[in-house]
Amino acid sequence: MLKDFKAFISKGNVIDLAVGVIIGSAFTAIVKSFTTNLINPLIGIFMGTINLSNITLKLGSANFRIGNFINDVINFLIVAFIVFLIVRIYNRVTKRDTTTKDTKTDTLLGEIRDLLKEQQENNSQTK
Repeated sequence: MLKDFKAFISKGNVIDLAVGVIIGSAFTAIVKSFTTNLINPLIGIFMGTINLSNITLKLGSANFRIGNFINDVINFLIVAFIVFLIVRIYNRVTKRDTTTKDTKTDTLLGEIRDLLKEQQENNSQTK
């Protein structure tokens, strides 16, 4: 069982996934800091409060932290946009030639198809 676990862990996909999760966590922390320290004060200039997380809506005894939700939405949009850019760049870099080149077999089959079509038309004209 330990041997199987070692083989599983040493596979490339598992290591890649672990690295991706770690980098993703670090990137999320950077985005959160960017949002809290740069975006929120900029938005706060227009809203009159620097710290958006202090924006709450109180209904009865319930406190709805709208500012925290706004921060999380901004964080999500930034991360989603960066992931979109990464995937787009990756797809451009790894773009493969999707055009198929005719092989000799394809050319011969095309000629046979054309001859059969021509023969069928000649037979229908003679009848």
